Amino acid sequence: MLQRTATKLVSQLAKEFPAVAITGPRQSGKTTLVRELFKAKPYVNLEDLDQYQFAKEDPRGFLGQFKNGAILDEVQRCPDLFNYLQRIIDEDQRNGLYILTGSSQFQLNQHISQSLAGRVGNLSLLPFSIAELKANKQFNQSIDHNLFHGFYPRILTKGSTPRRWLNAYIETYIEKDIRQLMEIKNRDRFLRFISLCAGNVGSLLNLSRIATDCSISVPTAKSWLSVLQASYICFTLQPHSSNFRKRIVKTPKLYFYDVGLACRLLGIQEESQIKTHPLRGSLFENMVVTDLLKTRLNQGIDPSMFFWRDSAGLEIDLILEDGNNLQPIEIKSGETFTASWLNNLNKWCSLAANSSTQPTLCYGGSWTGKRSEVKVLPWHEIVQMNTRP
Repeated sequence: MLQRTATKLVSQLAKEFPAVAITGPRQSGKTTLVRELFKAKPYVNLEDLDQYQFAKEDPRGFLGQFKNGAILDEVQRCPDLFNYLQRIIDEDQRNGLYILTGSSQFQLNQHISQSLAGRVGNLSLLPFSIAELKANKQFNQSIDHNLFHGFYPRILTKGSTPRRWLNAYIETYIEKDIRQLMEIKNRDRFLRFISLCAGNVGSLLNLSRIATDCSISVPTAKSWLSVLQASYICFTLQPHSSNFRKRIVKTPKLYFYDVGLACRLLGIQEESQIKTHPLRGSLFENMVVTDLLKTRLNQGIDPSMFFWRDSAGLEIDLILEDGNNLQPIEIKSGETFTASWLNNLNKWCSLAANSSTQPTLCYGGSWTGKRSEVKVLPWHEIVQMNTRP
């Protein structure tokens, strides 16, 4: 097992709360992490039909087996358990009693807020970050390799072929699980919708256009997108509200939690196709933004991540907010540093004045330095941007 940065946070939460809830995409390593960290606890997967039926039909008897708590995997499948968990936790008073995992943040968090509010420490575990791969000596410095393979543990640690594994992932988890959850009957339209979302990666989200291209209504498109977000397939980055006396764009941007999955949905068959792909820059931006998100979540830091764009087209790819401090970050996939890349950062810093802290350029090259007060970082040194300004 490769060491995960979130291990420290999970251990801390288990000392502070009666239960710990870990959400994240399917196959992101949640089960592997908790079974390694809590070896003494019984493990139950509630996707196992026998365990599911036992928990559903006799929740009191099911939980009565575990006098010292347990790991309950995909626990959102049995919502009736949460009321019984509340009673046990309140009576027992021990911390770290139950470890709960789930691949649907909406369902799990909804049940927690209804029955276990204040009793559960929460965190999200995403696929590997660049920092984790470096720490485990598993990092490949090729940009296109990382874009094509993505960061799911199964591909990186078990040698699974990205195309075949991601095809199975789409068929097993996205197509079947999510379609069943939403009772989506038209398979082809749903798959087209997901593929069009991938084509929108790193761009302002235009749900009306996507809905038209899929021959569905805008409310349906919103509903489908919400379940993709709840299932950790994609997420939206909101625009920052600071306007600095400018008219600003209020439409969010769309990203995928795993860039390799986005590549597969775009129909990219081989790593060699990425170099000339028209969305390579957007995919690179997706990788950088998501890696910042992963590392902050692994450290228990509120992401507080935004972008900024005004009506005239001045845009900052990423804003990290810490109180009144705003750190602007530009992301460029090119490998050769170009001074013009600093233009937007310099303009934005003039507008933001004292609100701006260390402007940073993250790019596809290898040189590290400083130009015009802008910190220049190679993409694989992005971990340096994960500390608060």
